[in-house]
Amino acid sequence: MRYDELKTGFSVKDNPIIMGIETSCDETAVAIIKNGREILADEIISSATEHVRFGGVVPEIASRMHTTAILKATQNALDKAGLCLDDIDAFAVTQGSGLLGALLVGVSFAKSLAYATGKPLVPVSHIRGHIAAAYLADKDLKPPFVTILASGGHTAVIAVKDYYDFEVYGSTIDDAVGEAFDKVARVLWLQYPGGPNVEKLAKQGQNSIKLPKMLKNYQGSEFDFSYSGLKTAVINYVHNEQAKGNEINNADVAASFQSSAIDVLIEKALKVIDVTGYKTLTVSGGVAANGYLRENLTKAVENKGIKLVLPEKRYCTDNGAMIGAEGYLQYKKGNFADLSLNAKAVISLR
Repeated sequence: MRYDELKTGFSVKDNPIIMGIETSCDETAVAIIKNGREILADEIISSATEHVRFGGVVPEIASRMHTTAILKATQNALDKAGLCLDDIDAFAVTQGSGLLGALLVGVSFAKSLAYATGKPLVPVSHIRGHIAAAYLADKDLKPPFVTILASGGHTAVIAVKDYYDFEVYGSTIDDAVGEAFDKVARVLWLQYPGGPNVEKLAKQGQNSIKLPKMLKNYQGSEFDFSYSGLKTAVINYVHNEQAKGNEINNADVAASFQSSAIDVLIEKALKVIDVTGYKTLTVSGGVAANGYLRENLTKAVENKGIKLVLPEKRYCTDNGAMIGAEGYLQYKKGNFADLSLNAKAVISLR
């Protein structure tokens, strides 16, 4: 019987061991997760150092690095977990969103593993994977809760009604917050990756430069975000000061930008908490590793009766564990794919 004919015939186990494979950008990540919450192994091989001299991720280089790293990451994960491929109950892989060439490496590899072992192939949304990282941080966490999704590709405040039903209250109408961090980093002559370097520089400065935080005269959702104007305001400030011959305190620029970018995330997330009445707040995505966000969010929920779940910084950035955690949920739902599965550069937040 062909593999695609087996797709609907797979039995769902009670305590499955899922391999999560993530190759959406510049991290080749493979993790092994038991029962959706227990991390047996977690391997990440990053090609970030290869992209530094280009000031950002070069898709062709990222794809090439994935092809050389994915087998090593998989074998390392199996060795650390003390398992072999036959012990894996399903292979979960990021289908999208991300760099198409990079995604194709992971999808093709996962398809080959599923075919070779006769085990289920589980497609995973990168966005839902980031949200599922909270389940690794708090093994007792259950919906409903509100999450701040903040990454290089997405910015949104989402109500997680149950494991499969999300409601997007607000999202960015232009740039994502992580993208804005990267662009401001270039203006300040900081190396890639921009986000961590902006945060590091901001610690040496003061929030002393007035920059825009909120949308004005906007007719959409009150929970939406816009980072294009903030990014442009920083660029204009730097260029204007240079034209005047004034010395620019880059640390103050970084601190002021970071405050404007992050404070609005916290403010709108708390408004969604009020609207939904939910008592738990999580953060997800690469910007969730930002220390300013984590510190000020902790202060904001203090004495408000709100439980805050902060994933370890390692599980905020791209990783296989989050794909394994979300893969577990999709596995339990019976969301299996056949060998026609293809990568998608864009997947809707909804």
